[in-house]
Amino acid sequence: MKSAAVSEFPPRKSTPAPARSISFQDHESLSQFYDHVRAQTIALAAPLAVEDQVVQSMADASPTKWHLAHTTWFFETFVLKAFASDYQVLHPAYDHLFNSYYEQIGAQFPRPRRGMLSRPTVEEVLVYRAHVDEAMRRFIERAPGKAGPIIELGLNHEQQHQELIVTDVKHMLSQNPLDPAPYGARKRASLSEIPLEWVDFRGGLVEIGHDFTISGFAFDNEGPRHQVFVEPFALASRPVTNGEFLAFIEDGGYGDPKYWLSNGWATVREQGWDAPLYWRRIDGAWTRYTLHGREPLYPREPVTNLSYYEAAAYAEWAGARLPTEFEWEIAVAGLPMTGNFLDMGSLEPRAASGETALRQMYGDVWEWTASAYVAYPRYHAPAGAIGEYNGKFMSGQMVLRGGSCATPEGHIRPTYRNFFPPDARWQFSGLRLARDNG
Repeated sequence: MKSAAVSEFPPRKSTPAPARSISFQDHESLSQFYDHVRAQTIALAAPLAVEDQVVQSMADASPTKWHLAHTTWFFETFVLKAFASDYQVLHPAYDHLFNSYYEQIGAQFPRPRRGMLSRPTVEEVLVYRAHVDEAMRRFIERAPGKAGPIIELGLNHEQQHQELIVTDVKHMLSQNPLDPAPYGARKRASLSEIPLEWVDFRGGLVEIGHDFTISGFAFDNEGPRHQVFVEPFALASRPVTNGEFLAFIEDGGYGDPKYWLSNGWATVREQGWDAPLYWRRIDGAWTRYTLHGREPLYPREPVTNLSYYEAAAYAEWAGARLPTEFEWEIAVAGLPMTGNFLDMGSLEPRAASGETALRQMYGDVWEWTASAYVAYPRYHAPAGAIGEYNGKFMSGQMVLRGGSCATPEGHIRPTYRNFFPPDARWQFSGLRLARDNG
């Protein structure tokens, strides 16, 4: 039984992909953007059974049902309640149940207990989405006015939750001995191995970050644009692969403290890590759980589901280091923002291909950087509850760049700053090596 018999994933292109810049005076363009994003979320949930959508596998993950409701709550709270005087709330308790972390809005249901919410049902959450969607379409048709930028933020917020649906469902289903394959088998191209090479960069005084004086959406944490000095460096031509990371394992990398940061080594021992998340040795051969079922380990595909600690340990073992987020941003200047994204439906990293010097800078795997997630110079969080979106998390986390196979197409930018704690590894997170040059 499927809870949302709407469409298969990836969805048919019934609505245009979201543009990188939306005119808030163009009602049709904004309406199409809204319909596309909302339909994409439902398409992701469609292959899942109702039972799949209500389970919470760990405190950092959320049930699919909660993601469907929370992204709806965002539009209800920050757009309809704030700007649409004729809007009628469907259920007053949803304001508490589906508030994630906005303290200025009110109390939240505890995050680690979201899986305890058997009610409202999945069907009731879909009714909630339809109720808010109908009101939002009427509101957009009338004229969004000052609400336009908040609607755009809400759609980009929902795209982030699309990625979380994929990663949270994968974490949950990976613990099922049946190795479910909700998205069916995947096709894999037969590609020759591409050796790792180094691309040199001169460094110098460069400008980093988003320029908010020009058009185009960006999250507040991507700016302001500012200058940094970068020493000459070299960047690997592609991400580290499964085969290369396997060599680290076979060389005893998980058992040798000399490669690990102190907190990383403590985490390895405490958690019993001996391989990336979802790897399992069966009959002497390594396998990986994917949303297409359990598969053999394909050596040429980028290694993924690594913590920052594992990425840094591998780089140390390899005689290299992780790039800073500034080096990464310099490297992608002028590169097309194309890659293996969510819309392609693979839901797993693909092996490197192509003729460019730098491959897979966008898509496939988020790349850990050596940069802590902190505010740029002159950064100020927006006023009000919206200001809680990014700024208050600028402590104890590391920056990742580039997007992954679960990132929606068109959602990524050269300045996009993702961030997670250094022990997180249920995201599609991998690494690209860097080294000093000169």
